[in-house]
Amino acid sequence: MSKHSKRYRALAEKVAGNLEPTGYQEAIASIKDLAGAKFDEAVEVAVRLGVDTRKSDQAVRGTAPMPAGTGKSVRVAALCQGKQAEAAVAAGADLVGFEDLLESIGAGKFEFDVLISVPEAMHKLAAHGRVLGPKGLMPNPKSGTVTANVGEAVKRAKAGEVRFRADKGGIIHAAIGRASFAAADLEANFLALIDALKKAKPPSAKGQYLQSATIALTMSPGLPVDIAALR
Repeated sequence: MSKHSKRYRALAEKVAGNLEPTGYQEAIASIKDLAGAKFDEAVEVAVRLGVDTRKSDQAVRGTAPMPAGTGKSVRVAALCQGKQAEAAVAAGADLVGFEDLLESIGAGKFEFDVLISVPEAMHKLAAHGRVLGPKGLMPNPKSGTVTANVGEAVKRAKAGEVRFRADKGGIIHAAIGRASFAAADLEANFLALIDALKKAKPPSAKGQYLQSATIALTMSPGLPVDIAALR
């Protein structure tokens, strides 16, 4: 059984009397008060969704634009050519190419965090799916990384957005910023994530969709959020 650090146990004791769900503003304010690690901790959100992940039509995945950014630099690669490549370069893509980029991927070089592709190139990327998929780098229309408007997709990725995908328990995990962010910025990012989750609700999902949520720092216990007010 894993053991928590002395600092974590101290934080757990500090919040022990504050485990009733609260508004997201109060939860974010409390989380910022818990910051004290030697690095700028991520502010992480976990949301339990009312979906049956055994059913393929209830898979939940997508992206959420972060109005205040994510607090980290994102390397974006664009698989395209011609005018689309020009638009990708203008939008700030770190890598732009076609055959040369495919060769680089085939050689195991993944010098990017997000890969955006035009639809007509996906059949060539299919051969690399077994490698890109587990790394979370395979472009997908639901996440906006397979698109005919590469320039706009690059802008969104560079500005800051998070990708989410429900796990087997129907829970999504996403980082909405850093402990050093202003509370207002974290609140804006949190609401953007909730809005994206609502839009990603499968039509076949029945009953209560947003079931519960917690906010935590990388090195802290989680605080429950009153999700009812956000449904």
